[in-house]
Amino acid sequence: MIQLLLQQQYALFILIMIALIISLTFHEYGHGIIAKWYGDDTAQKAGRLTLNPMAHIDAAGLLMVVLIGFGYAKPVPTNPANFTSRWATLWVAAAGPGMNLLLAILTINLYILGVQAGWSLFQGQGPQFFFTFLALINLLLMLFNLIPIGPLDGHYILPYFLPRPLARRYLYYNQRYGVYALLALVVLSLIGVPIFRYVWNIGESLLPFIVFV
Repeated sequence: MIQLLLQQQYALFILIMIALIISLTFHEYGHGIIAKWYGDDTAQKAGRLTLNPMAHIDAAGLLMVVLIGFGYAKPVPTNPANFTSRWATLWVAAAGPGMNLLLAILTINLYILGVQAGWSLFQGQGPQFFFTFLALINLLLMLFNLIPIGPLDGHYILPYFLPRPLARRYLYYNQRYGVYALLALVVLSLIGVPIFRYVWNIGESLLPFIVFV
């Protein structure tokens, strides 16, 4: 990202940042709205049950995106003690990636419909890049957050699919070492191992399967 600024590609930089902010906002909103459905209004009381990006974007996390191409939004607060179902943790965790998938589907299909209909908003290279990138970045966020390590959403989801003794062991080791495993992925990416490129490639391969028009 920083290279775009150094190369004075300001318009491209702004389009990418807008796409990232939209994607992160919908991701966090997804967690909050499903938590509310399961009886926990912690996010709502904290002012996080909104699609206003200012409620979700973390300045340091956004700066990391600019500097190293990897960042984060403010996690939506939840209180599992308020949940009305033992499955709530699973669905609240899955709601973030699920919202990214939904946004990717809506984005790419709306873009294709707009192009086919000849709407001026969707004509030209700028809209093509923005809407395609928005769909792809949401697929990337979905896939990356499903990785079951560290604080990523996948670590809340995986235990529901494991035998109870194995789930307890997994949670124990992830609590102790999961953050280090996640940091290791980031470091490997920074030193040239194309970790995120692999995930991005998977997202690109999924894109044709979410086109329905």
